[in-house]
Amino acid sequence: MAKTKVEFVCRECGSSHHQWAGQCLDCKSWNTLEEIVLLQTAPSKLTILQDLPASKVQNLSDIKSENRIRLSTGLSELDRTLGGGLVDGSVILIGGDPGIGKSTLILQAVAKINQKYTTLYVSGEESADQISDRALRLGIKEDIILLSETHLEKIITLANKAVQPKVIVIDSIQTMVTDGSTSVPGSVTQVRDCAAQLTQFAKQTNTILLMIGHVTKDGALAGPRILEHMVDTVLYFEGDAGGRYRIIRAVKNRFGAVNEISIFVMSESGLQQVENPSAIFLSNSAKPSPGSMVMVTREATRPLMVEIQALVDTASGNPKRVCVGLDQNRLALQLAVLHKHGGIATHDQDVFVNVVGGIKMNETASDLVVMLVVMSSLRDRVIPKDWVAFGEVGLTGEVRPVYNGIERLSEAQKHGFKVAIIPKGNAPKKALQELKIVSVEYLHQALQFMTENT
Repeated sequence: MAKTKVEFVCRECGSSHHQWAGQCLDCKSWNTLEEIVLLQTAPSKLTILQDLPASKVQNLSDIKSENRIRLSTGLSELDRTLGGGLVDGSVILIGGDPGIGKSTLILQAVAKINQKYTTLYVSGEESADQISDRALRLGIKEDIILLSETHLEKIITLANKAVQPKVIVIDSIQTMVTDGSTSVPGSVTQVRDCAAQLTQFAKQTNTILLMIGHVTKDGALAGPRILEHMVDTVLYFEGDAGGRYRIIRAVKNRFGAVNEISIFVMSESGLQQVENPSAIFLSNSAKPSPGSMVMVTREATRPLMVEIQALVDTASGNPKRVCVGLDQNRLALQLAVLHKHGGIATHDQDVFVNVVGGIKMNETASDLVVMLVVMSSLRDRVIPKDWVAFGEVGLTGEVRPVYNGIERLSEAQKHGFKVAIIPKGNAPKKALQELKIVSVEYLHQALQFMTENT
């Protein structure tokens, strides 16, 4: 009878421990050790990778750098996030909440690719009939090769000898099982070993690999953290599964810019691309209200018009500070600077700040806008709809310039804005047509301009 052995594996870094502990000794994460039962059997010989091309040693100077033609997914928004398209031999990991549209998007992209190249869609969660029903609902009539299988060795053997596809889709990596690991399906060890073998196969055969991954309740990809290090690109779906809009963000990309985003809208016929992303984040209200203003944010190479709203009301108890789409700690800093250098106190007020459209912003260019909308809501002053602003505010009250100021102003000008409140360091050398530039050096100057003109 086979003997069993118990190990405790960290789901963050994948390191093994002989006994359970509250903290992983390697990555210092808390409560991440999971018990795994291993069977003490002789490991089976994995012969599936022996038929692949042998590795060879090369000198760096002998390798010619060529601009490879990228493979388009047929979806320009997704190509933008990927850095221009798919690269041969690349491994892409796509994560998101259940029901947000991961399988739908990949099936749409595979249908476009399948018009010129052979594709293999491997599903470990759904049967071929379920995928066929989704394809009919999306209006897809392409002859995509489907495989409902979770055994990794069978999948690689079929792909290497019979199908030889250009693109392989694994839906999802948490359902795959390999003979090289005796752990249960979905465990840290199984996910790590399956991803390692698939990545090796993709690199040696120059096959494009798309892996769909589950996420935890905290929104992080399920499985070991090493999974994200193995792959070339990591894409995250953002947005409410019950809402219309989906935002795909690249948090890692070896072939393009990180934090690049693509925006889709969910419809009955699948995910549709949004040609003008700035329009969906702007309010359609005909009558402007206090506590609302538009800023120009920057997502990788793309400027976006985003509306920021604030609600300031008298606190009935302890004042609340709530942020949606912005950093909660930075809001406390912004309110302190607003009090110290603007003379506007909110210590007895509840302050709620929201970024319209569900987008998340991490850049400091929102400082000036947040302070202006807080003052607007507190003093009940309506900011005109054709005003726009951006700028970082320091602890001493100075308004600091942000990067790509000219591109931000060009985006505002294109959407018909008339007044731009910006840092003095971002002021253009030449005047822009139909856009008045109000350059400020300190916070009190921006507040004074707003008081005099609203």
